[in-house]
Amino acid sequence: MSNQDLERGAAKNPPNSNPTGNYSAPPYHVETSEKQWTPWLVPMFVVANIAMFIVVMYVNNCPKTNLGFEDKCVAGFLGRFSFQPLKENPLLGPSSNTLVKLGALKWDKVVHEHQGWRLLSCILLHAGIIHLLSNMLSLVVIGIRLEQQFGFVCIGIIYLVAGVGGSVMSSLFIQNSISVGASGALFGLLGAMLSELLTNWTIYTNKAAALFTLIVIVAINLAVGILPHVDNFAHIGGFLTGFLLGFVLLIRPQFKWIERHHLPPSAQRVPKYKIYQYILWIVAAILLVAGFTVGLVMLFRGENGNKHCSWCHYLSCVPTSRWDCGN
Repeated sequence: MSNQDLERGAAKNPPNSNPTGNYSAPPYHVETSEKQWTPWLVPMFVVANIAMFIVVMYVNNCPKTNLGFEDKCVAGFLGRFSFQPLKENPLLGPSSNTLVKLGALKWDKVVHEHQGWRLLSCILLHAGIIHLLSNMLSLVVIGIRLEQQFGFVCIGIIYLVAGVGGSVMSSLFIQNSISVGASGALFGLLGAMLSELLTNWTIYTNKAAALFTLIVIVAINLAVGILPHVDNFAHIGGFLTGFLLGFVLLIRPQFKWIERHHLPPSAQRVPKYKIYQYILWIVAAILLVAGFTVGLVMLFRGENGNKHCSWCHYLSCVPTSRWDCGN
């Protein structure tokens, strides 16, 4: 797997360099009396990802599939749940073949074997226990707050659609490796946080600090994505999808409209949304539909995105004296 896999945000990263491990929620204070939802979908996503990893390791069965190889399975006392040798998978996880069998994103299978379901199934798979834990920690930190404020429907849509958006962009630009992980969906939530702050700008206090914090978090995580074997295209695709969806799904009424019943009759005629919110909603919806349409058409026609953008490969890996992006 060391030369074949391309795990989203986790594969073969140096210690403490996991891009998904840097997520954090900025200290927002919202001037609103809207009710808080009880989060249950995000915890369910966490449980589902952990359960899927257990299934993957059960199917992998390293002691049986690794027979005849010099390197031994890691943590052999776990039996069939033991991990592949570290030379094959340093993230303490299954083999590439097992991941492909259970739904990893692989370009030729999506395009030539018409297995479009892999665009979604790969979100539930993780390359190793390190990859899984870092992503689930990020999901809890980001997702719980968003679900409390906007409910499970909006956050569930953003998570899944952003994950598919990341898969589409990854498939367009990376066609010789497999890709797994929820990082595209997580970047979608991060992008939605940013657009939510922008579209609901007037109801926030500490606006500048919140915006600066989010921009720094996004910049750091995308910068780490230029390391080799990290699928930064999935990050970018998921982020852009979530960013546009945030304008559509996370729009809030202005504070005066929510509190209109407590205002004098002459002040109760307050519009629910501001004009700029409507404009952002329309523009984001158009761009989202257009982006998905173009991306899916290009993908299923078997086109290579790198042929249309000669410099885009630097967005996922920048060659240095220490590593070669082509290897």
